[in-house]
Amino acid sequence: MSERKSEVTFQGNPLTLVGDELGVGDPAPPVGLLANDLSTTTLEELRAGDVLIVASVPSLDTSVCSEETKRFNREAESLPGKVRMVVVSMDLPFAQKRWADEHGAANLTLLSDHRDAAFGESFGVLIKELRLLARAVFVVDAGGKVVYRQLVGEITDPPDYDAALRAAREQV
Repeated sequence: MSERKSEVTFQGNPLTLVGDELGVGDPAPPVGLLANDLSTTTLEELRAGDVLIVASVPSLDTSVCSEETKRFNREAESLPGKVRMVVVSMDLPFAQKRWADEHGAANLTLLSDHRDAAFGESFGVLIKELRLLARAVFVVDAGGKVVYRQLVGEITDPPDYDAALRAAREQV
């Protein structure tokens, strides 16, 4: 497994990402993630011919991640029916469900990578020092290819929402 240094920082301090960089044109890796009911699912199963916006966040229990997920939940209401929103974190499924219930996040799917870190490694966003996911957004087209990727350089910064949403809408 490759390691990439200094592509992301936390409060200006460089971190190491584990996994090969996933780029535009690459197929989205088939990884298992935990749903809030502890069942295993894959992005491919969720996609089922739709376009996915997949955001990875360090933890829903931090202010930036919470605000990002709330924003994507609001934006999901106006997305075309063939676009689905997914947020992946290392939070336990129980914590994700609690967060979703507290914030009324019914327009997106929350998935946990805490068990295997397979998403983090396969998408190249696992932070070695923290065993958390870096802040990133991927848009996966209906055929399963990555058509947009943003790795946020400073993980306390939000992503470019408009660019990700535009990329997803262009696929429908």
